[in-house]
Amino acid sequence: MFVGSLEIDLLLGDIHSLKQKRSVVRPIVASLARLRVAVAEVDDLDLHRRARIGVAAVAGDVRHVGEILDACESLVSNRPEIEVLSVRRHIRGSDD
Repeated sequence: MFVGSLEIDLLLGDIHSLKQKRSVVRPIVASLARLRVAVAEVDDLDLHRRARIGVAAVAGDVRHVGEILDACESLVSNRPEIEVLSVRRHIRGSDD
């Protein structure tokens, strides 16, 4: 068993309130959830223009976990209203 995680740090566009922030972040989280991963906004909750999203996936082999995480990263990177500042990726096996 392999567990992979992504921590995606985002800079949001022209956002002036937490309500506007939610209107941008919520659809991103929902679209990631359709890839059958665990996903949540995990940090920068009180900042208007920043968001940090955590993603976790589990699979039987490391290559499949990598493919899932690649798809998640691509989905977020292709959104024009945000800028991806950084992505941290970790994959652990049952031997770790």
